[in-house]
Amino acid sequence: MAKVRTVHRCSDCGASFPKWAGQCGSCGAWNTLAEEREIATPARSVPFGGTSGEAARPLSMVDSTDWLAQSTGLPEVDRVLGGGLVPGSVTLLGGEPGIGKSTLLLQLLGRLAAGGRRALLISGEESPQQVRLRAERLGALSAELWIAAETSLPLVLAHIQQVKPEVCVIDSIQTMCDPQLESAPGTVTQVRDCSVALTKMAKEMGIAVVLVGHVTKEGNLAGPRVLEHIVDTVLTFEGDRHHHLRLLRAVKHRFGATGELGLFEMVGEGLKAVADPSSMLLGDRQSGVPGSLLVPLVEGHRPLLVEVQGLVAAGALAIPRRVSQGFDINRLAVLIAVIDRRVGIPVGAYDVFMSVVGGIRIVEPAADLAVALAILSSVTDEALPEDLVAIGEVGLAGEVRQVSHYPKRLAEAARLGIRTAIVPASAPDVSVPGLKILKMASLAAAATELGLTRAKGRPANKGSSDSGRQSSRESGWGSGRNSDRSTNLKPIRTFGTRANSSPNDDADDSWG
Repeated sequence: MAKVRTVHRCSDCGASFPKWAGQCGSCGAWNTLAEEREIATPARSVPFGGTSGEAARPLSMVDSTDWLAQSTGLPEVDRVLGGGLVPGSVTLLGGEPGIGKSTLLLQLLGRLAAGGRRALLISGEESPQQVRLRAERLGALSAELWIAAETSLPLVLAHIQQVKPEVCVIDSIQTMCDPQLESAPGTVTQVRDCSVALTKMAKEMGIAVVLVGHVTKEGNLAGPRVLEHIVDTVLTFEGDRHHHLRLLRAVKHRFGATGELGLFEMVGEGLKAVADPSSMLLGDRQSGVPGSLLVPLVEGHRPLLVEVQGLVAAGALAIPRRVSQGFDINRLAVLIAVIDRRVGIPVGAYDVFMSVVGGIRIVEPAADLAVALAILSSVTDEALPEDLVAIGEVGLAGEVRQVSHYPKRLAEAARLGIRTAIVPASAPDVSVPGLKILKMASLAAAATELGLTRAKGRPANKGSSDSGRQSSRESGWGSGRNSDRSTNLKPIRTFGTRANSSPNDDADDSWG
């Protein structure tokens, strides 16, 4: 009789412990240990990688013609995967609930089946009737598209051996269960062992397997980290469910690069590829509004023109608020500190809101200069030109540092009617027809060039009923008086004492 023991396993790293603890002793995560019953079984065979008795041979003699990427029928997916799915590969697709993972994969299977390639969908969360209704709406019905509603791992493997598909989708890996293990579906042991078994079959039969994975509240893939090591490719499907735009990224890809980005638009007939995302993102932009600026991003080989918006306002709380959507909030705090110390405009004591339009998430530092200038535009109430873009990373000393792919960024900006671009002083010389390029060595120099060093007003009060607080704010920024906040604001220095100001500035012309 097999021996059964109780262990506490970490859901993040998969480490097991005999007793429960608040913190995992292996990875340091808190409240991740879950109780499981573990049965001592004989060691299994080699997980995957070929026949155990296969003789070693020179690498040059290995035939890789059968392991070339094959198109999925969806150009945006092929772009991210570097051509398509590779036979025998295992891909993990993660995303928030309701973002469209099942819709994307059903469209993919429908395209493959329509092209004569046999596809199998293992549905562990929906009935075949539910999938049929969605397939009719998406136009994905085909004689070569098979479906099985099953969660038991032995039956799933039996279905794969019976149908012999070229592509198999498991929706989702958290619902799969091995009866030999007494732990519940979705636990670390079940997810790990089921993934190993499916990966072994994919390698042996040359089937491209796609696993759908759940995500945690923090947006990370649920399950043990070893799951991401087992698979060949890790894809993330992102986007705001209140927006139509969806983004497909490759976090890990053993068959190509990971920098490409696939863009989709959620419509009534499913997910539609976006041919010109820059024009779609800028379609509703308003002109003459302070706090708005464009920045050209580069995702893989694709340039993308995105609008960033900043808003500075007086808050009713003692601690200023920092709200950021689509931009790292820690990076936003750094830029606020740089503006406060290097430019001389004290925005650190006020609420600052930052948003990237369209649900785009900025991960590269090339947007630092645009974000900082958008904040300065809001606080000075000075609208920036519509045909202006800013590119550059901002350092702690206020300097503007260069980033990569300048020709591609500037060409995309010029294509959409941009006439002026602010770039770092160290940027290489690039000539783009119809585009004026201004090189700036620091954030303060860029602010001076755009006239963002004098305030026309102050952030609007949110309407506090406290008359003392109201009168204190109406006294103006930088008047030298202490505000009602728990931290007293120091008097603001005049621009005449700054290195970037004119020596003829009056001492009374203090900001605010």
